[in-house]
Amino acid sequence: MTEARLIDTGRIVLNIVEQGTGPLVVLLHGFPETSYSWRHLVPALAAQGFRAVAPDQRGYGLSDRPSFVDDYSIGQLADDIAALVNALGEEKAILVGHDWGAVVAWHVALAHPEKVVGVAALTVPFVGHGSVPPLSAVRAVFGDGFYQIYFQQEAADRELEADYVRTFTSILYGLSGDAPAVSSLIIPPGKKFLDVCGQSPRVLPGWLSAKDIEHYSRTFAATGFTGPLNWYRNMNSNWEIATSWSRAVVSAPSILLVGDRDPITRFYNIPRLADTMRDHVANLRGIKVIAGAGHWIHQERRDEVGETILDFARKVTVGRL
Repeated sequence: MTEARLIDTGRIVLNIVEQGTGPLVVLLHGFPETSYSWRHLVPALAAQGFRAVAPDQRGYGLSDRPSFVDDYSIGQLADDIAALVNALGEEKAILVGHDWGAVVAWHVALAHPEKVVGVAALTVPFVGHGSVPPLSAVRAVFGDGFYQIYFQQEAADRELEADYVRTFTSILYGLSGDAPAVSSLIIPPGKKFLDVCGQSPRVLPGWLSAKDIEHYSRTFAATGFTGPLNWYRNMNSNWEIATSWSRAVVSAPSILLVGDRDPITRFYNIPRLADTMRDHVANLRGIKVIAGAGHWIHQERRDEVGETILDFARKVTVGRL
């Protein structure tokens, strides 16, 4: 049975859900989710002989929510997970990360390679250190309406906190493969972020229930969005921090899973992505593109994604990769 508890890592208190015994797999959620997003994969991993642990990351859920923007830098986030592995009494872990969780997983592998058995990244590849700060780069390509630029403003907090049910219905459905159109994530003048996510569906898709939306709405109503948005507000400082890793290569065995209807996917040249990644991920073992899936692939295609991650976890555990 899945159990939840608070664990003091020595640097931050994190709420975790865990199940099973065996090699450790740490599951890192993205924006705007919590450990709840792994509700299907945690028991699936446990049933196959793994110790599955999913934390609410810094600023989310029942975990600590530091007050300052720079408390949410990538260095802090990566160190949190290395400290969590230690606090769990383990030496190493397989890291599975979705969205921002994938960014954290890649950087744990860079900053603490001795802690990482393998990396399974969902939706976000690792393509190295850019030549200019990321907010400058996306502004040059997409303009001031790009969602990452919008998230720098307090207006984003107010919009997302105005109606939590609308927020989670719009984001979870609108960025999924079930939405009729793939969001551009570029906000036109006079519009807001939820406007580009599209209208809420008349009937929710099978992978997303009213109970799920209610859970996220209740959780975020207690915490707000400022902590999670502060992750975005460190993008340029993260770039500066990562300068020290600009020549570093992820050495751990790694895989990437993406949905072909994910709006994030359109930012990458998928046919050439493997070649690009191999310059920065020395042991890349494949990229899987899931047809018809959107941004939330671990929920939209939980069986296919789960089987892929289980196969990867088994192989890295016995050293077959």
